[in-house]
Amino acid sequence: MIGLIGIAVIFIMVFGGYLLAGGKLAIILKSLPFEMMMIGGAAVGAFAISNDMSGIKHTLKDVGKVFKGPRWKHDDYRDLLCLLFELIRLARSNAVALEEHIEDPPSSGIFQRYPKILKDQEAIDLICDTLRAASMNYDDPHQVEEVLEKRMEANLHHAMHGSHALQTVADGLPALGIVAAVLGVIKTMGSIDQPPEILGKMIGGALVGTFLGVFLAYGLVGPFSAKVKSVVEEDAHFYQLIREVLVANLYNHATNICIEVGRQNTPSHCRPSFSELEDALKEVKQDAA
Repeated sequence: MIGLIGIAVIFIMVFGGYLLAGGKLAIILKSLPFEMMMIGGAAVGAFAISNDMSGIKHTLKDVGKVFKGPRWKHDDYRDLLCLLFELIRLARSNAVALEEHIEDPPSSGIFQRYPKILKDQEAIDLICDTLRAASMNYDDPHQVEEVLEKRMEANLHHAMHGSHALQTVADGLPALGIVAAVLGVIKTMGSIDQPPEILGKMIGGALVGTFLGVFLAYGLVGPFSAKVKSVVEEDAHFYQLIREVLVANLYNHATNICIEVGRQNTPSHCRPSFSELEDALKEVKQDAA
């Protein structure tokens, strides 16, 4: 919703200010289809050249994040901490029983209690792979910690592709606007024998290209890129929390301490309170009893 409001504010302020200053939309509207064809078409073509089909699909999917916002909410972080609590407690009380849960999460009664997390393959793989590594009795937890860090860096780099691709398009749009404007000037020079009022309209139409390139770059595509980056970085905290809790478990900290480490590393606006988490964990214990 906030994304749509932002777009509406941009258009109202820019074009509303233009009209209030005495500007006429007729020149812009007349030139808009042709300028958009040149600038937008060139931008789309350049985007297609610089990305493979997977990257294109990834970027188009990421555009939806501008309006949807982060995937993981307050309740999801609380549920994740409860899930990790159950798994760590089971691993320490009955390591053999844990294997059936981490080897087939969709059939696990523990994982089934958290359907949204279960649908996220990366989160499930991260949890199960780390618990599996812990069961192999690693002598040095730093090894697992380093592997997790590199894995998460690679995942974040991949997740940022959409933001980087949009920013590349944003960086190129002002130059493409100049290209369209230059073509408009060339067209105008070919009609230099026309009266001033006609030449004025033609020059105005040519300048629409410069305006459109800059407007699209800094008013729409650039902010889209920044928003996608912000959402991706915030969602990455969810996986970072998994890492922090399971690494704490590798160091054999008490189960409640491991969960508290995760709670403290949760983003402040999504962090469950101590009492809220305690109540949730009590319910988990009662269900498991």
